[in-house]
Amino acid sequence: MRYRRAWVPGGTYFFTVTLADRSQPLLTEHIDVLRQSVREVRTRHPFTILAMAVMPEHLHAIWQLPEGDSAYSTRWALIKAAFSRALLPSEQISLSRHLKRERGVWQRRYWEHCIRDAEDLSRHIDYIHFNPVKHGYAKRPIDWPYSSLHRYVRAGLLPSDWAGEVVE
Repeated sequence: MRYRRAWVPGGTYFFTVTLADRSQPLLTEHIDVLRQSVREVRTRHPFTILAMAVMPEHLHAIWQLPEGDSAYSTRWALIKAAFSRALLPSEQISLSRHLKRERGVWQRRYWEHCIRDAEDLSRHIDYIHFNPVKHGYAKRPIDWPYSSLHRYVRAGLLPSDWAGEVVE
């Protein structure tokens, strides 16, 4: 089955990428492995990360691809493979995955959205930075350590108290 994807050379894309077993906190437990996987792929296949937040079992990112380049799927495949190879096998592997010589770390598919304009970009950046609060991992976006919000605060683009605190 072929999935319809937006292929805009030099485009800006929002992604949601998820572990196969959402009960496993592998992404934050192995954040250094994930970071290294992304660094290695960016070296060979450059892209700019405009925003990103990593939760225990999923992540959101916005990437800007180089002019004339729309191969984000190659980049995700390489990142997922590098991350998976660095982990000791412990996950359940379906027969289908076994026959394809795949690990069972990641969901095969992911969500992508081509950013249309500045307002769309701003909404998606806010969504990413607020996502750890939405999922209950932090009371304030700034409290979540695995977020590009910290980069935005250091650059003076957002205040450290952006979005306030969730009151229960």
